Amino acid sequence: MNLVTFAGPPSSGKTSVIIKTIEALKQRLLSVGLLKFDCLYTDDDILYERENIKVKKALSNSLCPDHYFANTIEDFVKWGVSAKFDLLITESAGLCNRCSPFIVGVKAICVVDNLSGINTPKKIGPMLTTADVIVITKGDVVSQAEREVFASKVNAVNPAATIIHVNGLNGQGAFELSTLIYDRNENIATLKGKELRYDMPAALCSFCFGKKRLGDLKETPRRY
Repeated sequence: MNLVTFAGPPSSGKTSVIIKTIEALKQRLLSVGLLKFDCLYTDDDILYERENIKVKKALSNSLCPDHYFANTIEDFVKWGVSAKFDLLITESAGLCNRCSPFIVGVKAICVVDNLSGINTPKKIGPMLTTADVIVITKGDVVSQAEREVFASKVNAVNPAATIIHVNGLNGQGAFELSTLIYDRNENIATLKGKELRYDMPAALCSFCFGKKRLGDLKETPRRY
């Protein structure tokens, strides 16, 4: 089974890109399953079910979505193996630019959109800098010059990544993306022993444990 992780800022078009990409994969008679990670609420699982995509939803609630992802992904991989999927796709909540759910040895896709701002690639962090493939969306609502400038900003942050433009509405570019994320010779049965590509935020303070009251006393975050 292949495993692919999609991540990116909120509302960048991850779900639309994934749906169009799965349509292209199904044309090759590949069986695809999907894991949707989010924080408080999502109805994206309904969209996937409408497209006859087998999906599981996981909400992290009070936890960081990417921490929750790292702690539970092995169980979901077991589900994918037992379901005999050719490809299992995970979609990150994409809430924190400091975190990244990408795993060494697992294909990593970052989705960003042209409308997010010219300096956004510098702000995204490890979700963008450690990705194998960077998908740029919403190119139909900006000029050709704006697309090229934004793509150059992305390339400056991660020159090693493959950059591809995908339209989440009509699916343009989705077939090309599907050829990049599936490898017939790849097989992942477990993630035990693998590592994240980038460390999670290491600072812990009393606010992380539920403190609400503000005051003059400054606490130094502890690193573990």
